[in-house]
Amino acid sequence: MNRRATRLGSPAWLAGAGAVLVAAGAIGLWLWPSAQAVAGVLVGVGAAAIAGATMVPSGRAGGSDESPLALAWDSDPDARWVLDGDGRLRQANAAGRMLIADDTLDQLRGALTDASAAELDRLRANGCQGVADRAEIEATGGSWWRIDARPLRGRPGWSAWTAHDMTARRELDIVQAAERATIGDYLDLLPGGFFSADGDGCLLHVNRTLAGWLGVDAGVLTAGGRRFAEFVVAGEGAPAALNADAAADPTGSEHGEVTLRAADGTTFQACLLQSGRFDANGDLIYTRSLVLRGVAWQWDADSDLARRQLRWLFSDAPVGIVVLDSAGRVSDCNRAFLRAIGMHRDAVTGRRLTDRLAAEDREDVAAELSKLVLGTARAARVEGVRMPGAAAHELVVALYASRMEDAGGEVAGLVVHLLDTTEHRNLEVQFAQAQKMQAIGQLAGGIAHDFNNLLTAMLGFCDLLLARHGAGDPSFADIMQIRQNASRATNLVRQLLAFSRKQTLRPVVLDVAEALAELSHLLGRLLGETVELRLQHGAGPARVRVDPGQFDQVIINLAVNARDAMPRGGTLTITTAHEDLVEPVNRGAEAMPAGSYVVIRVADTGVGIAKEVIGHIFEPFFSTKAVGSGTGLGLSTVYGVVRQTGGFVFVDSAPGAGTTFEIFLPALDAADADDAVPDTLSTRTDDGIELHPVDGSGTILLVEDEEAVRQFAARALRNKGYEVLEAGNGEAAVGVIADAERQIDLIVSDVVMPGMDGPTFVHLVRKELDGVPVILISGYADESVAADLEGDARVHFLAKPFSLEDLTGTVRTVLAG
Repeated sequence: MNRRATRLGSPAWLAGAGAVLVAAGAIGLWLWPSAQAVAGVLVGVGAAAIAGATMVPSGRAGGSDESPLALAWDSDPDARWVLDGDGRLRQANAAGRMLIADDTLDQLRGALTDASAAELDRLRANGCQGVADRAEIEATGGSWWRIDARPLRGRPGWSAWTAHDMTARRELDIVQAAERATIGDYLDLLPGGFFSADGDGCLLHVNRTLAGWLGVDAGVLTAGGRRFAEFVVAGEGAPAALNADAAADPTGSEHGEVTLRAADGTTFQACLLQSGRFDANGDLIYTRSLVLRGVAWQWDADSDLARRQLRWLFSDAPVGIVVLDSAGRVSDCNRAFLRAIGMHRDAVTGRRLTDRLAAEDREDVAAELSKLVLGTARAARVEGVRMPGAAAHELVVALYASRMEDAGGEVAGLVVHLLDTTEHRNLEVQFAQAQKMQAIGQLAGGIAHDFNNLLTAMLGFCDLLLARHGAGDPSFADIMQIRQNASRATNLVRQLLAFSRKQTLRPVVLDVAEALAELSHLLGRLLGETVELRLQHGAGPARVRVDPGQFDQVIINLAVNARDAMPRGGTLTITTAHEDLVEPVNRGAEAMPAGSYVVIRVADTGVGIAKEVIGHIFEPFFSTKAVGSGTGLGLSTVYGVVRQTGGFVFVDSAPGAGTTFEIFLPALDAADADDAVPDTLSTRTDDGIELHPVDGSGTILLVEDEEAVRQFAARALRNKGYEVLEAGNGEAAVGVIADAERQIDLIVSDVVMPGMDGPTFVHLVRKELDGVPVILISGYADESVAADLEGDARVHFLAKPFSLEDLTGTVRTVLAG
């Protein structure tokens, strides 16, 4: 209790430099995700500069710090903390407190694998020695973190730590490595030989098939600077361009018949097909060569033997291969390509390949193929090409094309290889979308939190004024106008919190069919006479755990949007069903795991949504309506409520074809419904809170970092007869408790505060004030609060913004037990 605290206060030049580095790193990470290492260094160094400039020992902290530097530190999405020379926590931002609840790293260490725990110990030891270090650690749940520990200038033994969540990047790297391994396996086990050589003829790569034919291990061939020319037997019948010297340094695209000698002295005939990669000066960079054993380059047109020998290399290849004529029409294709698009050969041959691609990609692919036909390029590569696949699935492929030439050097056609990269592309989109939505949600939640503090003060002081200016007072109407507009602003803030998934929810077990039936009367009035409402429910119960008020808000928002999309009338159909997903489902940027879901489909017959718009409809403040016709928060509220409830929402629409929203909520079985318990962090008792409580008595400790909110709350409580002790943050509150001459009957504390937050403060004071009840107040729902204090009947929750009656009524109810 008497332990001295730390507060912010620093040399301005060092703190300013740190803030610039933090801002530069954050902007770099947003604009160039691939440069996350450099951005991480900038943010880490900046944070260390801020911490080094601001961490100075002092006595008991006496007030809050709302400087831009402190706000930048606390709003950083990366976890950051400062350790002293004894390895104990001295400072942490909001994300850091999510990982470390005590003043040591022991809790974090216990959540790691054994190897990662050893890495953490090494970082801690090096930090105490003033040595900068970095490590990637793995938690037992499968998440990964990159942790940087850097010494603080002027603080021997102190270190600044940064933890960046890199779980999504690790998963993407694993998929990419698996794809590269798969492609390498395809090449290594081709039923034909393949090798690549540099400009000097030294072998760079040899697949296992060719190495087996030559009787030499592939690693030996590529490690010793050996040349393919060592195995070529120059003799009669071998093309001049493919003698020993030419094979050592081939130029251009050469094909011909060659005799090869294996390590055991045996020889065999083979067909050699070669092409090269050249730099801007025309110098050879490397060659790509295919060796077909026992196949003659020249064959009789009437002979099918050679064609049958080559057929397996084409038809049975694991990647799609398409042969085009000079006009871009498909003359042949292999089975892998036909399986991918789910069509018969007759439906493909004779038609342009570009007709099988998405309309948006046809022009780019056609331009690259035209370069090959005109001879301005030897090969073409286009990634991210979309094409309809089998079972109506869209494929994303990487397209590789090269030209075929006749004896006169003229283009005879094109060979196109198509590699399926759909899974890789989906992961990239999911990763980018997750980062984008997380950043927007972080911004929305932070803005809403600050607005809730302002609105709490506005509503509270209006209530204090109304206590002195009754209905007959000339100022009464003006005060009521201010209060009513502040109340309207709370709805906007609530929608922002819904999108950022930080609103306070009170979920209960709800039967979706019954809830929709009760809501149908209100929906009928909202939709009007020109829109017909239809409700269709599947067989069996459809129980979910949701906040009833937020569930109604989701359905109402979707219904109002549907009404606006049907200005001349139409039909709105709401259906419910129970679906069991055996396998995970990827739709757009969302990955929905397997499980049991209650599905709610809201379909209209309206004008539909354009393709360029549909990707933005869940973003806050995005609207296609006229200025002044809406806030742009309706669908973002739907998205936030559904995702915070543990569900998923998808949209399917096209211009003129209507729109269908699908909401997937985790289903509850009978056992889950029976075991349901009410939310422990509640603001009301079964009897409710009196709107006009009588005067009370007792001593209340009020801990709030926002001065306006603290002033209003203190005056309101003192007006009701309570003695109020005030503190601007957790550290100051500890000192108030130590100096208090009277027994403290109740603690009212904010959740999010600089330095020591509300939950940490509550855990700390429990050691001396074990039986005192606590009311936590916050502008948004902090998941750590529910996790740490769940089931504690002495802890209550009051959401901002609250009125004078809400505050005094909650205090009276809690004190009354």
